[in-house]
Amino acid sequence: MAEGSVTTLTSEIKSFAAGHGGAKAVIEYVGKRGARIVLVGEDGEWSDQFAPDTGVAREACDSAGVQVENEWERELLEQMRPSNDLWRSMSRRSMAR
Repeated sequence: MAEGSVTTLTSEIKSFAAGHGGAKAVIEYVGKRGARIVLVGEDGEWSDQFAPDTGVAREACDSAGVQVENEWERELLEQMRPSNDLWRSMSRRSMAR
């Protein structure tokens, strides 16, 4: 299975959803890199995957049975629980002028 293929992504998305009581996804276009699939588990944990384009990302989510949200809704953001490591890494960043 090639990295970024529908089969690989579907497997990884199913695995995440199964380990976190289900999941929802938001797909973000990131230019030449393709598309970022942000998965938010029902338990608040989150993860991301990269796909070659938004079509592949949608197909993988559909195949995995994960609902794709059209945008970042407040309820979905409130459900996310950033890890302590993420909070620490964000606190070390400085604003560029």
